[in-house]
Amino acid sequence: MALQNRFRLMMAAVALCVAAVPMHAFAASDGLLLSSAGIGSIFTMEYSAEELVAFADAAQGAHWGYTNLGIANTDGSNLNVRETPSTSGKLVGKMRNHAACEVIAIEDGWAQIKSGEVEGYCSMDYLLVGADAVNIAKELVETVAIAKENGINVRQEPNTDSQVMTQIAKGEELEFVEDLEDWIHVTVDDEDAYVFAEYVTVETKLDTAITMSELLYGEGVSDVRVDLVEYAKGFLGNPYKYGGTSLTKGTDCSGFTQGVFKKFGIKLERSSVAQSKNGKTITTADLLPGDLIFYSKNGSINHVAIYIGGGQVIHASNEKYGIRISKYNYRTPTKCVRMIND
Repeated sequence: MALQNRFRLMMAAVALCVAAVPMHAFAASDGLLLSSAGIGSIFTMEYSAEELVAFADAAQGAHWGYTNLGIANTDGSNLNVRETPSTSGKLVGKMRNHAACEVIAIEDGWAQIKSGEVEGYCSMDYLLVGADAVNIAKELVETVAIAKENGINVRQEPNTDSQVMTQIAKGEELEFVEDLEDWIHVTVDDEDAYVFAEYVTVETKLDTAITMSELLYGEGVSDVRVDLVEYAKGFLGNPYKYGGTSLTKGTDCSGFTQGVFKKFGIKLERSSVAQSKNGKTITTADLLPGDLIFYSKNGSINHVAIYIGGGQVIHASNEKYGIRISKYNYRTPTKCVRMIND
């Protein structure tokens, strides 16, 4: 039987039994995941191969948009996704720990996967599939409100007379709190906010892989900028702590930028407001990796991030997400500052 068909049969079995089978019950046999707790018995029932494939087809996207769900399972580091199923294969992307993917096929210890914009192969040593993936995903899935168009107002209170905190671009995601019918209660960098329900879509999602184009830089970017951004990315996923300055144990937004720039001999003030008064003011069109972007609430600067190229920033966001990567305009930028003179 062709590998992909065998894999689809296996996932059909999982789809039928996953709810009733504990995670430890799975074992590998002849390329199919069988189970002493009941999955193996599916293949002794009066189902033809065609019927089992039909079960798999009926389960398309059943697990948060994934049919054959895989979850990266590392010690906290990134899982490499390669162009070919080999440790010498060219890197095409990276999956953060607990990022999700669609598993297309499994062979010789490698999984062919698709995660976000990344397609390639990753080692099965660091990938959960079947019931293991579904069970851990239940704890990881998050609900977000996604902007349907550009320039959506994010307000302090659920009414049109309320102060506009910021605006978000089409496709931007905000953490969902609750549905208030006409309004959706969300958070922006740990602050309560509200968007008109008509302008957003509420969806559940799992984290996905990062493409190499999101991790690399174009021509004309100085070594110090590349080094600074790569250094900042080394703390991706570390905790947020209000008032904190530790890049590993917990920091707030300005503590993060201060700590990163200190490594490269550039002194920043402690608060985001004070940092915005340093350096040279530039426009968003002039942004280069390593420049600072500031955001405001009620006209006062209250957040700072480091531009990393490709329309993205890295910042200490909030207690839930810690240090993360976002689109540079996930909130309306107030000011951009250049501290690196090259």
